[in-house]
Amino acid sequence: MAVELWNRVNVPFPSAVSAVRVPFTAQTAADVETLLTERGNVLKLLRSEMLQTEVRLLYELLYVLNNSYRGNKTFKALKQVEQCVNRLKNMKLDAALQELSDLCPNRIQRQLSIKDGQCVVPSQPTLEWICLKVLGAARLTSCTLRRCSRAFTLAKQQMKWEEFVILNVVITSMLSRLWVIFRGVLLALSGLYRQLLELLRDVARVQPMPFLTDFSLPADLAQFLGPSDALLLTKPAAHSRARQEKKQAAKKTCMQKRKLKEDLGVAVIRGVGLAADRKSFFKLCRTFTEGKSTPKQTSRADRRHEFQKQVREAASFSHVEIRVDEMIRWCKSQRMGKEKRLLTFLQLKCRQMKCLEAAGYNVQRKLQTFKKEACWASSPEGSAPKTLRSLASRRRVHGRIRFHTLRRFMMRGGVKRKEQAGRQTRARLSGDDQRSGTAREATCRSTVTHDDIDDIFASAGL
Repeated sequence: MAVELWNRVNVPFPSAVSAVRVPFTAQTAADVETLLTERGNVLKLLRSEMLQTEVRLLYELLYVLNNSYRGNKTFKALKQVEQCVNRLKNMKLDAALQELSDLCPNRIQRQLSIKDGQCVVPSQPTLEWICLKVLGAARLTSCTLRRCSRAFTLAKQQMKWEEFVILNVVITSMLSRLWVIFRGVLLALSGLYRQLLELLRDVARVQPMPFLTDFSLPADLAQFLGPSDALLLTKPAAHSRARQEKKQAAKKTCMQKRKLKEDLGVAVIRGVGLAADRKSFFKLCRTFTEGKSTPKQTSRADRRHEFQKQVREAASFSHVEIRVDEMIRWCKSQRMGKEKRLLTFLQLKCRQMKCLEAAGYNVQRKLQTFKKEACWASSPEGSAPKTLRSLASRRRVHGRIRFHTLRRFMMRGGVKRKEQAGRQTRARLSGDDQRSGTAREATCRSTVTHDDIDDIFASAGL
């Protein structure tokens, strides 16, 4: 099966003259200027740093996931996106558009050619060849958009299943940015193709040199892509129209409201006395403020009372564990974080006591204490039981005791060193003072040692 001419990676360049001289008018100059503007828009998107960054990120992800992620459907969809991007690069559309810019006259040449009446423009074979390039690029871009959408759907499905969550977040964000960029490229190609056809008609009418004999160029890019991809080309216009209609409707409603405003100076006649109206108003406010609660709060209170009743009626730690597990799931569904954390801690304690109960130990006293703790954890109000106080506070208290003890030791050590220095200076003056200083030093050492031993035992709680 022969491949269509626009679908080839390397479209053969026509072996004909690249530029011809045609009559040049102001309309032709405007067409050439618009063509160069559309060409600049396409090249700006194709050479943008954002697109190059996203493509490099795609390559890096495929390189990293090549071995561990190879059999995944999302990985296969990313490989298809990579194939479309590589083929779009290999067709060298940017080089063809750069050649078109070189063949078209610049601003100064257009101004002089309008006065002269003639100008050199790209020939019909060159314009038809560039049109084929644009058609192939548009088809590849629409294919890339479809592959990005499919890969995005697969990654989103995996996120719903909670599989590779962080990786799929990165993939979906990258695919969404690629989709937006390539959609912009497709819109720019549509405008470029329209301007190419207009210039091609003018050149073919003056210098006819047909290059495409077996293929006729479509009248519009939307007709070439089909109805499914044509929606991508018409969606921004629909959005802008809808926004304009909404703005106009909002303006109309604002104007009507301004016209319908009442005069605040007009007196309002009331049939009921002012005092009676105040009394009814205060009664209504009192009914809303006194003892009224929302249905959500009422249902939570009922569920807590039911749980506390079930816990009090439980005969063993096995039954209590079942009730606590149900309450934890309910707290998670109601987004009650504090109650869930307390009950989770009690669940671990309950499992330990359950093992002791299964081993034959008497745990009835522990069971009564545990019931009180579970009832308090379901609605933590007031002071917590002693057994539920966090170990962190105890550790902080022990840390403070150790720090103060260490500081006392250091201070006494510094005082002792000062006393020793003073005794050494006095010992140089007299030998008798040296002996008495030595006796006092021994006495101080013994007292300090005893004090240190007492402090150490006191910090240990003995």
